[in-house]
Order: sequence, then structure tokens, then C-alpha cells
Amino acid sequence: MKILFLSDNFPPEGNAPATRLYEHAIRWARGGHDVTVVTCAPNFPEGRIYPGYRNSWRKVEMVDGIRVVRVKSFITANEGFMRRTLDYLSFMLMGFVMGLVERRPDVVVATSPQFFCAIGGWALSVAKWRPFVFELRDLWPASIIAVGAMQKNMVVRILERVELFLYRRATAIISVTESFREDLVARGIPRDKIHVVLNGVDLDRYEPRSRDLALEREFSLEGKFVASYMGTHGMAHALPKVLEAAELLLHREDIAFFFAGAGAERAKIERLAQERKLHNVRLIPRQPKERMPALWSVCDLSIVPLRDTAVFANVIPSKIFESMGMGVPILMSLPEGEATCIIRATGSGICVSPEDPAEMAEAIRALADDAGRMETLRRAARAAAPTYSRDTQAAKMIEILEGVVEPG
Repeated sequence: MKILFLSDNFPPEGNAPATRLYEHAIRWARGGHDVTVVTCAPNFPEGRIYPGYRNSWRKVEMVDGIRVVRVKSFITANEGFMRRTLDYLSFMLMGFVMGLVERRPDVVVATSPQFFCAIGGWALSVAKWRPFVFELRDLWPASIIAVGAMQKNMVVRILERVELFLYRRATAIISVTESFREDLVARGIPRDKIHVVLNGVDLDRYEPRSRDLALEREFSLEGKFVASYMGTHGMAHALPKVLEAAELLLHREDIAFFFAGAGAERAKIERLAQERKLHNVRLIPRQPKERMPALWSVCDLSIVPLRDTAVFANVIPSKIFESMGMGVPILMSLPEGEATCIIRATGSGICVSPEDPAEMAEAIRALADDAGRMETLRRAARAAAPTYSRDTQAAKMIEILEGVVEPG
């Protein structure tokens, strides 16, 4: 099967959309499928092109059996609504134009979170007379309203109509959560065209390992109980509240908070940590994907926070699966929903109220003082990981794509 996949994120970018696509596509390529990914020059989230790349009109490369076509786009940091919208629109246009010169595929797939990429994918599917599959990673524009980036207005209502248009035009929709499927069904999208393929973890890469002593020394983490946040520092993640929890634990010299990543809120986090003199907080920049297992090895607890907004009850943060693979217990601070159910059902961590620094601080203190409970959580986290293996999830998705193609 020939798959043409549009995504504005792809490695060496290390965010969740890039990782999911790469870890699925590499398995499809190994299985004999012909996979072409149309993307842009890697720049997320700082809006700076990674070393060794250029913002060229068109560049083709092979990455582990995947044919990658990088196209020119307007590049900006992951902040500022108007500039990001120009970024999205430019990739939509260039992805469509450059996709036209690609060989006719059997299926066209495009991914969110924002749906401008999906518009380009749908247009390509029409031009090439091929089925269109929409991979739904986020309920957009609902999520941008939830973080306060936009108010409900005429523009949002237009975007919502475009959103529904894409759902209706897609031959199939692949959602990353059950909650997203239920939301679409409630809005009139037929249930039988919506499939769920959760995020997952590459168990060949993420598995328990001994603590990296060199990293412990590098970041002054020796002898500490390390509560970590790994990933994008975005508006949705309520990271200032995590800093408030850190401030409440300043008296505990044996507890450290470890942040690794970048994003729209990164500068704010750095400023707050400095202003509050949080000597128990370590902040390091975004790290290459290859270094992440070593970084996870020095972590005792994975903090997974989101803002206290109803839309985030439908979200399953992908970092929980990497935590499971590494055997690192999870401290989840989300509205009650699908993700909290997973944590409770697997016993892989504990849940606290979202945006509640006092409850978070108390939970971290209690875990730091209870080695027996931590060991129980570690074992449960690792035992849960195979359920969310990338091998399993990639196989589910290729079965859906084959089902879309075969009727033609």
C-alpha cells in the first residue's frame, strides 16, 4: 500500500505528533508499505531551523525507510496566534502543492492538532481521487479557546464549521482517544467511520534502566527524589502551578523538580523560578530524542499536568506511555476523564486535582517518604506498558488504512 501522510511535525522534532508518526511509519515501512511523509523543515517549538536543515522549497530524504519530503513554510515560534496561523496556512498550501507532484497514493492521511494540515490532505485526496483519512489528535479550535488563546467569536464559529466539514468529508477518522470519538458522535458524525488508536511507547527504546550517574552529577540530582516534567512548555500545561508546588517543598532538601523542554511558556517558567529563588528546580533546554531514556532514568516521578478546563478531560497526554515504558510512576494533575481512568486502572501512578499546588506538593512529599509504595507503582507502570506498545498501535492503524483502500 502507498501511503501519503501530511504532518507539519516530524523528527528530528521530538513532540508527540512527530514521534507518533515516525514510530508508526517506520513499522509500516518494515512491513513492506510505501510511506511518503510531506512535512516542513524541523523547527518546533522555538521556530528556529535545526542544524543541518534549510527552509527549502522541496527537499527529499530517506529516513529509516520512510520517504520524507520537506517543503518550504513560514516558520515561527510556537507562540502568538497570528504568526502560528500563518505558519499553519503556509504548510497547508505548500503541502498541497508539493503533494500534487508525488506519485498517486492509495490513501492520503493528514494529522492535527490544528486542522489546516488536514485541509491540505483533504484537497490532495480530491485532486488524486483517493480516500482521505483524518488523524484527530486534538479538538481544534476547542483547545485554543480552552487555553485562552482565542475567545468564542465569529472566527471561531467559522473554524468550527470547517472542522465539521473535514470530519464529514473524511473517509475515516482515527482519533487518539475514546472521548474525542464520543464528542464527534454527539455532533452528528457517524460512529462507524471513527476509529480509536491510542498513543503508545516504543518498548525497544523506553525500558527501565539504571540511573545515569553522569547526568545526576551534571544536574546536581545526587541523592534527590526527582519529580520531573518532560515535554512542551505550553499554555495548556499549567506549569506555573507546578512551580508553586515546588515552592511549597523548598524546605525538603531531598526533593528536586526537573524540567526539560521548550515552548510558549518556557521563558515565563524560567522567570518565575528565578524570581521565587526556587533552588530545588532544575531547568534544561529541549533535548534530542536519543537522550530522553537517559534523562528518564534519573527521574523518580513523572508530573503530567494540564489546566483545569473541561476540554482537557478528553486528552490522554502521550508522555504517560513513555513513563510506563521506563517504569517511572506518574503524578497526573488533569480533570477527571479518560487519562485519569487509565492511571487508576493500571495502578501506574496517582491522580491529584488539576491546578492545585498544595495537593500536588503533598502527594510528592508522601511518595518521597514511602519507598514501598513507589516500588509498587514502578512495577505497575512497567506492567502496563505492553498494552500501549507502538507495535500494537501501528498494526491497528495500518489495518484501518487497508480497510479504507480495499473497497476501491
